[in-house]
Amino acid sequence: MTKQELFSLMKGTLIVSCQATPGEPLYLKDDSIMYLMARAAKQAGAKMIRTSSVRDIVAIKEETGLPVIGLIKREYPGYSGRITMTMREVDECMAARADIISIDCTDTPRGDGLTAPQFLRQVKEKYPNSILMADCATLPEAAAAYEAGADLVGSTLNGYTAETAACKVDGPNFALVEQMARTLPCPVIAEGRVHTPEQAKRMLALGAWAVVVGGAITRPLEIAQRFFDGIQ
Repeated sequence: MTKQELFSLMKGTLIVSCQATPGEPLYLKDDSIMYLMARAAKQAGAKMIRTSSVRDIVAIKEETGLPVIGLIKREYPGYSGRITMTMREVDECMAARADIISIDCTDTPRGDGLTAPQFLRQVKEKYPNSILMADCATLPEAAAAYEAGADLVGSTLNGYTAETAACKVDGPNFALVEQMARTLPCPVIAEGRVHTPEQAKRMLALGAWAVVVGGAITRPLEIAQRFFDGIQ
């Protein structure tokens, strides 16, 4: 699909994040069941999936035939983030045929000494036809990423960086998404702590192009914990 076809497909929809990382109950070292989560998401109406790791990008595309926002989570000394932090991860996403590649575009320290916009420009230079999603925590980060070539931006990392830790409450940051949508000329993806259909619908009403939901759908430990916490 072309970029515009992908953007048209996702507009006004829910993108289901199907991920499991080491330490989570659904993570299997030698296998994966995320393609089954993606199968369920497709049956429910999802038109796009977000996932991490080469094996899940490949398996989910084969299982569902849906476009995938792909990323690779890997930790490196000197890097605060772990979402597609180096060209190695970008290369892997491209080889796995991710339709959109998600990259940490926060101001957190990078071991290569680059800023996130500088790294984005390097990616665009190497892969000029790639479609890049900037995972951001603040409006200035999102604006800088767009200027550097990001095709769409997300509120993914709000509350997960030192600068925005105070924003991590039990619920999404509606104000940030509304500001991004008003300010930026590219699609804005609402992501992060969207727990209910009502919250997702409100994000779309505030101008989000699409909404990513993961924990409330595909992470049973998080879902169960929320229920147990709620009855205390």
